[in-house]
Amino acid sequence: MTTRSVVVGLGHYLPARVVPNSEFETSLDTSDEWIRARSGIERRHFAADGETTSDLATQAAKKALAHAGLSPNDLDAIVLATSTADLTFPSAATMVQAALGMTRGFAFDVQAVCAGFIYALANANALIVSGQAKRIMVIGAETFSRIMDWSDRSTCVLFGDGAGAVILEAQDGAGDKSDRGILSVDLNSDGQHRDILYVDGGVSTQTTGFLRMQGKEVFRHAVEKLASTATHAMDKAGIAGDEVDWIVPHQANIRIIQGTAKKLGLSMDHVVVTVQDHGNTSAASIPLALSVGTERGQIKQGDVIVTEAIGGGLAWGAVVLRW
Repeated sequence: MTTRSVVVGLGHYLPARVVPNSEFETSLDTSDEWIRARSGIERRHFAADGETTSDLATQAAKKALAHAGLSPNDLDAIVLATSTADLTFPSAATMVQAALGMTRGFAFDVQAVCAGFIYALANANALIVSGQAKRIMVIGAETFSRIMDWSDRSTCVLFGDGAGAVILEAQDGAGDKSDRGILSVDLNSDGQHRDILYVDGGVSTQTTGFLRMQGKEVFRHAVEKLASTATHAMDKAGIAGDEVDWIVPHQANIRIIQGTAKKLGLSMDHVVVTVQDHGNTSAASIPLALSVGTERGQIKQGDVIVTEAIGGGLAWGAVVLRW
């Protein structure tokens, strides 16, 4: 028998404030049409004053626990992917642990920007497969509205806040691609491309900083690297393109999503798309899309899912799993 990390619960949370594209028209040289045409984004959610990343993550975590019919102390660990933690330390994951009333196990953050949830899944899967844990909550949560330069129309209209969570549980499988759970992982990074997507501040410089992006360069790297990592993950799992039920991509830009699907030879009918409603929520975008796609009735048990993301670093990767 082979140990697999199987999704047994999921949930998401979005802040109450909805910000349509039209809201930017009063302060920037932009328009709803311009934003939609370049990104596919129609609206996004912004956290309220005083609402932190761990607050969003906690709400998503509670929904995932309810969906799974579990209590906090049924978990062995929490792995939280974020680039916008409440404090320099402690980790946002430990704050969620406390907020849930979880009094056992361990919790830690993972920082790989928009690829964070893929990296968090990979870490959680390794912990489960190695026998270190049997049940892990994996969360992606961000408040990117806190690191926006509101005078930069090329970036501030693209991002939103939110959180999504999944619960992985160790289950026995046959060891082949018919198993439910995570079937393969592919992770990559290349620090030479740091300057095309970064925040120009941090602890060492004693500034928070703002997100900076060279959009054309990011786009150029994104489609090629996302298609490549998805292909490598599928090859590792022994999954062919015609066996894939859904691609659940990082929701950064509709043109990147479309370009990646085309390069993989898959129809957009097999892609879960939520970017129009959430914008780019970085590490939260994939678990948000998984949760929304399940609520919509798109994703069903037994479906083969390929999920992939790329973010600052550059860091990118993909996971293949059977739902």
